Parts: sequence; structure tokens; C-alpha cells
Amino acid sequence: MMKIYTKTGDGGMTGTMRGRMQKSDQLAKAIGSIDELNSWVGMCRYKTPLEAELKRIQTDLFVIASGLAGSGKKLSYSEIRRLEKLIDKLSGELPKLSNFIYPVGELQVVRAVCRRAEREIVNLSVTNGNMVNQNILKYMNRLSDALFVMARWVNFKKDGEEEVWRG
Repeated sequence: MMKIYTKTGDGGMTGTMRGRMQKSDQLAKAIGSIDELNSWVGMCRYKTPLEAELKRIQTDLFVIASGLAGSGKKLSYSEIRRLEKLIDKLSGELPKLSNFIYPVGELQVVRAVCRRAEREIVNLSVTNGNMVNQNILKYMNRLSDALFVMARWVNFKKDGEEEVWRG
């Protein structure tokens, strides 16, 4: 039986195809944030009629994480365009947004985790720009927008309205 634990990370180190590094390294943080985001997306997949879109997003997130880890995989611009088309399609079914709304539901949590992952990747890009393909930065920015619209769409389909913050 193969054991899941290797004990190689006990001293605070981790490994990617790029080699060993501290778990506190910005690359490890960025990959970890993508992993967390992918898990949150997976948690939402079966709770929404957008399951196929969410699975496609998970596939994209695997490409991003493995590319950052050194696999050579790259995200194509067509994935960014796909998100833009999804945003446009779902937005067309929603009322115009002119106020802040309360973030309700799991997809709003996913959106917030996505924003953090995006910040980690931007930080990685600032410290080691040649490691981050520009399509990744564009995709992550578009993904947080898509998740926001997806959350609004799911909530609107369920409740028929959104809870407006009137601060």
C-alpha cells in the first residue's frame, strides 16, 4: 500500500516541478490559493444549475496551478473569452445593478477566495513576473467577475430578488 504521507514537508518545505521551496514562498502561496479556490468551486458544483461551467473552471484552475508549478501548461485566451461570454449571458438575465448587494451564498464565498488568489498571483507576478503568463492574470480577474455574476444569477433564480445594502 502506498502511503499518502511522505514527511518531506515536515520542515516547512514543499516541492513543485520547479524544485523545493519554503511553504511561505510566494509561489507556494499562489498555488495554495488556487488549490483552495478549486476546492470551493468543487463544493458548489452540485448545488447549482451551473455545474458544467464550474467544472470547466476547475479544469482551468488545474491548468493555472500546474503551469505555475512548472508543468509548461498555459491557459489560452479562449478561456478568458468563454468567461466573458458567460458573464454577458447571465448578466442579460439579471436586473441592472445600481447598489451594493449583500454577498449571499457559497458562490459569493468562492468569489472572495478568487479575489485573494488573484492578489497572490499578482504578488507573484510582481516578485517573479517571468513565471506568470499574462493570460493567468486576465483570467483570474475575469473569473472573480464571473463568480459574482454567477452568484447573483443563482440567487435571483432562487429568490427572484437581491438584498440591496442601503448603507
